[in-house]
Amino acid sequence: HKFVHMFPKLSIAAQFLPITRSLLKVELNITPNFQFDSQYLDNSMLFWVFIEDGDGENIVHYEPFILHPNRSMREHTLICFVPLTEPLPPQYFVKVISDRWLHSETTLPVSFRHLLLPKKFPPPTELLDLQPLPVSTLPSEYSDKLFNELEYFNPIQTQTFPVLFESSENLLLCAPSGSGKDDCAVLAIIKQIQTNPGKCVYVAPNKYIVERQFFQWKMKFQDIEKIVVKFTGDVIDDNKAFDLGHVILTTADSWDGFSRRWKQRKNIKEVSLYIFDELHFVGGPDGYLYEAVISRTRFICSQLDKKVRIVGLSSSLANAKDVGEWIGATAGNIYNFSMSSRPSPLEIHFFSYDSNYAVSRLLSMAKPVFNIISTKSNGNSVIVFVPSKTQSQLTAIDIMSFAIVSGKNKKILRNEKLTSSDLDLINTIQDLALSETVKSGVGFYNSGLSSSDKSTVLKLYLRSVIQVLVVPFQYCWELNVRCQVTIIMDTVYFDGLDQHVVDYKISDILQMLGLTANQLSNDYAKAYILCHTSKKEYLKKFIQDPLPIESHINHFFHDHLNAEIASTSVENKQEAVDYLTWTFLYRRLAQNPNYYNLNGSTHRHISDYLSELIESVSTDLENSKCITVEDELNLAPSNLGMIASYYCVKYSTIELFSSSLTSKTKMKGLLEVLSAAMEFTGILFRSGEDLYLREIVTNIPSLSGKEFTFDDISDKILILIHCHLSRINLTSDLNDDIKDMLVMISKLLLAIVDVISSEGWLRPSIVAMELSQMITQGLRSQDSILLQVPHLNDNIITTLKQLEPPVVTVFDLIDLDDNIRQKSLNLPIQKMSDVALFCNCYPNIDLNFEVSRNEVTVSDQVSVIVQLARDSEDVPVVSSRYPHFKNMGWWLLVGDKSSNILHSIKRVAKQSKFTLEFEAPADPGDYNLTLFFMNDSYLGCDQEYDFNITVVSD
Repeated sequence: HKFVHMFPKLSIAAQFLPITRSLLKVELNITPNFQFDSQYLDNSMLFWVFIEDGDGENIVHYEPFILHPNRSMREHTLICFVPLTEPLPPQYFVKVISDRWLHSETTLPVSFRHLLLPKKFPPPTELLDLQPLPVSTLPSEYSDKLFNELEYFNPIQTQTFPVLFESSENLLLCAPSGSGKDDCAVLAIIKQIQTNPGKCVYVAPNKYIVERQFFQWKMKFQDIEKIVVKFTGDVIDDNKAFDLGHVILTTADSWDGFSRRWKQRKNIKEVSLYIFDELHFVGGPDGYLYEAVISRTRFICSQLDKKVRIVGLSSSLANAKDVGEWIGATAGNIYNFSMSSRPSPLEIHFFSYDSNYAVSRLLSMAKPVFNIISTKSNGNSVIVFVPSKTQSQLTAIDIMSFAIVSGKNKKILRNEKLTSSDLDLINTIQDLALSETVKSGVGFYNSGLSSSDKSTVLKLYLRSVIQVLVVPFQYCWELNVRCQVTIIMDTVYFDGLDQHVVDYKISDILQMLGLTANQLSNDYAKAYILCHTSKKEYLKKFIQDPLPIESHINHFFHDHLNAEIASTSVENKQEAVDYLTWTFLYRRLAQNPNYYNLNGSTHRHISDYLSELIESVSTDLENSKCITVEDELNLAPSNLGMIASYYCVKYSTIELFSSSLTSKTKMKGLLEVLSAAMEFTGILFRSGEDLYLREIVTNIPSLSGKEFTFDDISDKILILIHCHLSRINLTSDLNDDIKDMLVMISKLLLAIVDVISSEGWLRPSIVAMELSQMITQGLRSQDSILLQVPHLNDNIITTLKQLEPPVVTVFDLIDLDDNIRQKSLNLPIQKMSDVALFCNCYPNIDLNFEVSRNEVTVSDQVSVIVQLARDSEDVPVVSSRYPHFKNMGWWLLVGDKSSNILHSIKRVAKQSKFTLEFEAPADPGDYNLTLFFMNDSYLGCDQEYDFNITVVSD
């Protein structure tokens, strides 16, 4: 009986979603249905997933599936794409077969009887053979300063010029990466400058695109006296930037937070041009946020009295007509050029490999990559994209080794006789491996390099000192360099959390290919894609033919509906349904109903679907206490819903905070709740990180005795928080994870303070505020406050404590005699400048307060008037452990320490005078209350003041 339950058996469920009339997306859920005992079943089990046609004669797709013991109790999801032939077959078969065990096989027939294929797509826009339009067509003040590198516009820019520059109508431009769409955006901005005094908002799906565009546009528009600004995600800073700038650059995430309160933010009505770049991201796994932002923008524009222009830019799409109608573009203003319409031609070559293991496949690709570089590049620049940071260094070393063995290293090192400046630059490289590879003309770029090494290797590449640059695929958006040959070395990366490989996003692959298309050159560019055999056909389909994008907002609509309810844009279920008609989802329901589990495309089918979606989402929000549903129709925000919307926190996270935090929560419990937030699910879990983190845990006393299973990302986040507070040195990848984590933690802690204070708990509120200080400075509460001063270490702090009087606080250090300070710290000038900057920014605020009445009756209002005197204007937070921009903030609280009751709380901004009001206790008696003045970024500057009130009965 024991061994029967160990026999490998899997349960499978499959969903076939039509993408086009000839391509299906398959979502396969695999659930182990046996006891995985490594003693008898080894450390992992290999299964084969086959998808066969209706006759069972042809295999339309196959791929391996590896099951590990620590993942044997959870469901696994595989996503793949399979071709569909005409006439439509009656069914497909999904088979999962063990590689080693006889009769361990599961078969699932999937019927196509009720499959509804999407409607046919219109043909792409024909690229007309027009005479290239000279840049001098523009007024000289713009042509000379904004397009000084161009003499003529390329064919795509020439064809779209009349709509872009000579009209103010909404426009959708879909063209391959590298087609000069950025210059098309500039044309739209010039038109807006000439005809409309309003502002322009440029929205992109990720920060790398925004940063690259900001770098390019800031100097350009400065020449025509227009200020370009970018959002940082900080509410106060973004408000300043919006008021200051003419062209505002922002990510979809930052604009989502900024535009949620559009009814209160009157300045949003000043926008007269929106540019949404890389619209094909809407169809990606994280595209729901971008779709929500664009849908809200369309809704806002419909509520304004003035005309607002929307320009959409995207890669080539099959369903560009639907996207264009969604952003309000007429049929004549939708340009959808084919993938072959690149201004600089691009040859794409595919090479497939049969090895089923990613590591062995990469090993077998190394020599072919070198052969491509040595025989196909003709000495031109080459960028090689690899799956990971480690692989970038290994591949660079492999290429160097092959070049040396073959005697071609001088060919790769294009400038055989290096100049003295080049040699000086190479000698500054700190990484030993990089310093060796660049001498053979090969560089690599990854997160493990220092900032100076990253800058140096890019300079060497741009100077043509090195021919080859090897980078992890994630950097395709960050790099602002071009090449003539792109090599994509495998198209999957390893997900350490689920222990399986994951395909690159198609948007990432298109961006890699786009780096080879330089509109300033007419030379043929080449791209070589090396992949697993099973991936080759579907990659060809995705890359060579434009594919449609589909909406995913139906799976993530909770947070966006909650935001609209909180802003009173939606007040009942009918208005919620009406709001959905502004989304891209609404356009696609009728075009591809089966993708959204509809059985028909009639008005009744769509109406029922939207109503059921709103009913389901509103029920979930009500259960999480984010909204209240009145009379089964009206929707009203609750306090938790308002908090979630204000801080852009997921509704499920707010529900977690509300249900897990109590009046007795202490620092340890708060950290565990914080690490379980859903916002961290986007942080990667890499191969082997669980072993590395388990080793680190042994060096953190506060985590001793705690068991970590690493079943989800919360274990990793909790360990990283403790490493950050303990200042433990980590790998470059984990340091990058901490950088991403800190941004999310800052807003989550603000939400936690609001959730706790709404319950009236004093001590947990103070703990959360202290954690905010600890996170910003990277310190534990028991550490010396002086450690937050840059360059101070335990030895220096010991010296300071031995002075008379001892120096134990930052204020003591500031008051110290200059000569004594210099002698005690014994730091070089540059480091002393950092210390001085920190001390100058360290907050020193005098607080005076007055209680309206010291004797009040039961339930009377008590007012505490607070006056602040600041030494200087607010400046950004200075911290050597917080790598992001942050404005300093404060909390004012009135509470009763003895009863753990929080009577009043206020988040302090720039004002100097505040009034805290609260209701007197219900029981007569004398009360000793405390006024707290808590900082959110620095330790050691909080203030407490006790005062008494007497409550008498009526």
